[in-house]
Amino acid sequence: MVLKKEISYSRNVFIPVTNLCRNRCHYCGFRRDPGDGAWFMSPEEVLSLARRGREAGCSEALLTLGEFPEVHPSARERLDEFGYRTTVDYLVDLCRQILEIGLLPHTNAGVLEQSELQRLCRYNASMGLMLETTAQLPAHSMSPGKDPKLRLATIEAAGKLGIPFTTGILIGIGESQKDRAQSLLEIRNLQEKYGHIQEVIIQPFDPKPGTVMQSWPVPDEETLLTTVALARSILPGVSVQVPPNLLSLNGSVVGPENPKFKIAVSKAISAGASDFGGISSVTPDFINVNRPWPSPAQLRSAIEFAGCRPRERLPIYPAFIRASRFMSSEVKRLVLDLADEEGYRAEPL
Repeated sequence: MVLKKEISYSRNVFIPVTNLCRNRCHYCGFRRDPGDGAWFMSPEEVLSLARRGREAGCSEALLTLGEFPEVHPSARERLDEFGYRTTVDYLVDLCRQILEIGLLPHTNAGVLEQSELQRLCRYNASMGLMLETTAQLPAHSMSPGKDPKLRLATIEAAGKLGIPFTTGILIGIGESQKDRAQSLLEIRNLQEKYGHIQEVIIQPFDPKPGTVMQSWPVPDEETLLTTVALARSILPGVSVQVPPNLLSLNGSVVGPENPKFKIAVSKAISAGASDFGGISSVTPDFINVNRPWPSPAQLRSAIEFAGCRPRERLPIYPAFIRASRFMSSEVKRLVLDLADEEGYRAEPL
């Protein structure tokens, strides 16, 4: 009997801690200035959302936020109200409490120092930072945190600490195919050195209204699939992820309600995708708010249509669960409670 190829995904609750950020990327629709739709979630708001996620059957709390929000006085004021000196202080305590609720935190907080990563990893099952690109692009001309050297340094620091890590590239923001290959090669260099990168995301640019790049085109199908195949060839032992709400056919994004969604999923798998990331029935994709996630049933059906076996995973991949050095004792207790004998998500009792 030939076993079906396994394709994974996770179920999360997306917690957008703050949209205040030091960077001003030309394509970002998430970032806001103080007084112009900016927020900084309170502990009560964060933990309430985490509880909703747990009740809905999620295993992952995805904490996403702008990079170094303290550059804005209003962010420092909010942190002072909450009783914390820095954003990292706040995140460490939030992640500790989220673990106690029964969810596994995965934090994306931008460029961080090794000492900050070390504090956070105690209460995170995994962490992440998109490399995006090693190219110097106009899209990042007002974004000091998008310096490729800084981002690679953070990814390397995570490797030194043995943090299960997610990174990836953003395609369609002005980079060339050569730039994409160079970015993936830099990721491979760090993976070969530390072995901590569990997945690489190939994320297509999606234009946002009101941004500098609002009129830029979505990367076409060939660009996406070619880059997925490139990632698979350069990083053979790393999961290659494509966000399922950003798949495209014939120059436009194919939503989960579109009958062609299954075809788009099949093509991504054929190109080398092995994971479709975190999806949520509780919260939208706050980075791409106009691109709804598929439901677990829709995604599973599409994966099966491709002749593969869908597997729900935790934010830490099975191979990293088996190598227990990648988990703190606090994280390990919950991981072992949520995982089955293969390291995937156990069926709820």
